[in-house]
Amino acid sequence: MGPTFRPMPKIPAPSVRETHGPAQVISMCNQKGGVGKTTSTINLGAAIAETGRKVLLVDFDPQGALSVGLGFNPHDMDKTIYNLLVSTDVTIHDVILKTSVKNLDLVPGNIDLSAAEVQLVNEVAREQILANALRPVLADYDYIIIDCLPSLGLLTVNALTASQGVIIPLECEFFALRGVALLMDTIAKVQDRLNPDLKLEGILATMYDPRTVHSREVLKTVVDAFGDGVFHTVINRTIKFPETSVAGEPITSYAGTSSGADAYRQLAREVIMREK
Repeated sequence: MGPTFRPMPKIPAPSVRETHGPAQVISMCNQKGGVGKTTSTINLGAAIAETGRKVLLVDFDPQGALSVGLGFNPHDMDKTIYNLLVSTDVTIHDVILKTSVKNLDLVPGNIDLSAAEVQLVNEVAREQILANALRPVLADYDYIIIDCLPSLGLLTVNALTASQGVIIPLECEFFALRGVALLMDTIAKVQDRLNPDLKLEGILATMYDPRTVHSREVLKTVVDAFGDGVFHTVINRTIKFPETSVAGEPITSYAGTSSGADAYRQLAREVIMREK
């Protein structure tokens, strides 16, 4: 249930894909933690996969929450995104895992990734390392979604350099608004210096509570500021999302008929509609 001041447009069901690739690479990015980045990466990825498109999720946060949310133990892994970034003899094919969801694969991450930022500082073309690592599988997937860590450091710049689009999950509370200008500034610098093809895919309102004036006012402020840059889909607060993390599966399979699952399916339609 979204805001009444902004009705949801009619979006047709996505067409069936006969072939796959080249992948649209999207970074799920916000330097503020706890805004629903990982939840949105998992559930948007699963909802897009439901349409028959092939999706690769990249766990680019040392906390490994994306891997946990898909039922993996990040501490038990021999090879993760970290090995892909720092070892010349590891390819992306060595680290991709199949998830329990059809058409949805994962490049896992864990605490090892926290060392990568320091190790990559002195590398040549250090901002392009992730883009180069992903290149061999761009033809195999329709979407690659990168779950970024809550910072604007070298790893996030790598993700933005590898992407054509950015989705900014934004919690519907006033303090969350303050960091958006800083993030927009970082995106503009990456566009200017590293990746002119990067664009804002959309701002995604998360943790929305339609019962509170505060939530409604924050959302209206965001829409007034960014207009069509804000997705029509709004993700409401629900106990189902923490439950899915414990279950290790997306809400689309854990509670497939819930309002949360429907919201991410609607978001998937919006994202697919914006395909080039």
